[in-house]
Amino acid sequence: MRGGPVTLFLCGDVMLGRGVDQILPHPGDPVLRETYIRDARCYVELAEAVNGAIPRPAGFSWPWGDALRILDEAAPDARIVNLETSVTRAGRFAPGKAVHYRMNPANLPCLSAARPDVCVLANNHVLDFGTGGLDETLGALAGARLRTAGAGRDAAEANRPAVVPVDGGGRVLVFACGTASSGIPHGWAATGVRGGVAFLAMASHDTAAGITSRVRQVKRPGDIAVVSVHWGANWGYGVSRDEIGFAHALIDGGADLVHGHSSHHPRPMEMYRGKLILYGCGDFVDDYEGIGGYEQYRDDLRLLYLVTVDPDTGASTAVRMVPLQARRMRLEHARRADAEWLRTELDRVGGAFGSHLALEPDGTLFLVMPPPRAGCSG
Repeated sequence: MRGGPVTLFLCGDVMLGRGVDQILPHPGDPVLRETYIRDARCYVELAEAVNGAIPRPAGFSWPWGDALRILDEAAPDARIVNLETSVTRAGRFAPGKAVHYRMNPANLPCLSAARPDVCVLANNHVLDFGTGGLDETLGALAGARLRTAGAGRDAAEANRPAVVPVDGGGRVLVFACGTASSGIPHGWAATGVRGGVAFLAMASHDTAAGITSRVRQVKRPGDIAVVSVHWGANWGYGVSRDEIGFAHALIDGGADLVHGHSSHHPRPMEMYRGKLILYGCGDFVDDYEGIGGYEQYRDDLRLLYLVTVDPDTGASTAVRMVPLQARRMRLEHARRADAEWLRTELDRVGGAFGSHLALEPDGTLFLVMPPPRAGCSG
């Protein structure tokens, strides 16, 4: 035995730009180039119209709300978030995009308040202000001593895993990539001479093999290898055969956990060969309150994932989820009725994968561990 169980905190998209940036102590330039909204402060007004006044400025910890206390009590060994915004003052908007996200680097203490060990950057907003914005983002995060994965000043840096030491001598290795299906432009791919993201044109067995080859080169006994993937559509519960095959190939090739994100609400999960696949974690922090059109998905409800992994086998031995709700751009404990709605919905869509959830008396959800099985093939 090389060490005790390792607990990971995982969440979906952390979008600290646009409206969230505007309520923090150092709001950046609010100018937008969206079809209907040209000022980021409008997103604050939309949220206030639904749930009440938001302090301006709010403290750096405000957007995280109750999540910070939950994390302190859980004391995870590694905290992994998908940071879906550029951190820059750059003013040159990437062409051909309908939505751009940036936060003022002076507001980085908001991100640091959650003490992330890894910020995944392989997504469709990190280059919203070009390679200059990416350079500033990487520099700002490095200056704040925040590890990154999935983007870099060249392909080697973009593909390099973030490494988090844990008690017992093991490590959590986070490899990150993003696919075209999530809206990442092909031109954002990092190359040998240009900065960008670790980009995959598609999720396939071949692209999975490229990632698992790197996993096997770096991973040593006692390490836990997480592959964090930005993929798929924003809305809907469907998981394509290609995504399933890709996730299975990652596990078969040596990954211990697949951390999927991009969808604005949680998608199904699967235990495959004893290892967890999260097909979509949903948004975690954003400025979407008050925006209508997809109410059936209840994107106001968020999940904080706490996954316990055996470092000797890489198996997930416990999966807990704490339901939260976004109100006034702040995360609060969800009501029990809302937690039950999430349980019922994720049970329904997870049935094809053999995944079933139970609800604890305190409102926490947990994955009922199934007996070993080969996994869903389509």
